[in-house]
Amino acid sequence: MTLNELARDTAEQFNKTFGRPARWLAAAPGRVNVIGEHIDYNDGFVLPMAIDRYTVIAAAPTVDKAKRVQLRSTAGNGAISLDLSQPVKPAAKGTWSNYPVGVIAGFLARGVNPGGFDALIHSTVPLGGGLSSSAALEVATATLLEVITRSKLDPVDKALLCQKAEHEYAGMPCGIMDQFISVMAKENNLLLLDCRSRHAELVPMTDASMAFLIVNTNVKHELTGGEYAKRRAQCEQGAKILGLTSLRDATADMLERAHGKMEEVVFRRARHVISEIERTTHAAVGVRASNWPTVGQLMYASHTSLRDDYEVSCPELDAVVEITEAIGPKGGVSGCRMTGGGFGGCAVALVRADAVTSISERIASEYEGRTRIKPTLFVSRPAAGATVLKV
Repeated sequence: MTLNELARDTAEQFNKTFGRPARWLAAAPGRVNVIGEHIDYNDGFVLPMAIDRYTVIAAAPTVDKAKRVQLRSTAGNGAISLDLSQPVKPAAKGTWSNYPVGVIAGFLARGVNPGGFDALIHSTVPLGGGLSSSAALEVATATLLEVITRSKLDPVDKALLCQKAEHEYAGMPCGIMDQFISVMAKENNLLLLDCRSRHAELVPMTDASMAFLIVNTNVKHELTGGEYAKRRAQCEQGAKILGLTSLRDATADMLERAHGKMEEVVFRRARHVISEIERTTHAAVGVRASNWPTVGQLMYASHTSLRDDYEVSCPELDAVVEITEAIGPKGGVSGCRMTGGGFGGCAVALVRADAVTSISERIASEYEGRTRIKPTLFVSRPAAGATVLKV
């Protein structure tokens, strides 16, 4: 379904739900990180792209002019109602509405009140696969509020407002990548984002013969002990031993010289970060030059580092990568790696567009044979970012 088709479908469902046509339509995409994993909180570089899977919100002013916001989801998660004349507060942790409510609170804190409206949210971004369905919902909400209030935010401010909503309302201490790419993506471009300076640079992918195949393993391993926080603390410990505020400023030589001062696990975490930052900047150069063998090898090296040094992969993700390696360039696969936080979720493969069907069938068959789990696969070129759509 194209974005315009998705918008029409959402508008029709809004009409059926609320008994009147939508006045506004806004959309924002999910994303896949091509390379640069667990780097955003280390002030490094990441290279994400928007995928052509979107969250669309259709809305119209309330009939009774009350300062009330009603949010409904086609996913059937129930409706929530907000009285904008009262202080806005988050619901219980894990409640889906905290993402859009946090964005609404961010606008209100800036003195920008949208007034009462009813909204229907419809999304094709897979949930729980590490493709940033949460950022798509936040950015779609912010884009809707911009058009309702006629107050256009600076793109960086908009991304940061959405990140703050995720921190304070959803209780997720995410980095800046997801919101930035959802706001700033351009069709047929990846985005090289410097997570320290917040400078974002478009990286054109002009070769239409290549695309990215996203493979959802459909597993998510629940790990105890706060694995994300633990790794973040280990990175901070490594930087401190090196006398730095962040591993962004570390080099492989510096790390080797300090090897004896570190626990082995801290050394390996730092080695991943330092090498992944280098891989990411090299991959951006490779994409610009359509040097797909180099980009593919960097993706494989990234996965190896995430599996061995950062220890955030899992058998299912490793299986996908092993299958793609066996297919190889002759079969149309240049590279593959896990993407997202890890322990399940998705892998991303760089593939020849004309071989997508045969590659997908082989991955699906062999993966199910190994794991007895059916994967979900879809292909995407770099897609457009947040947008206001015509009703």
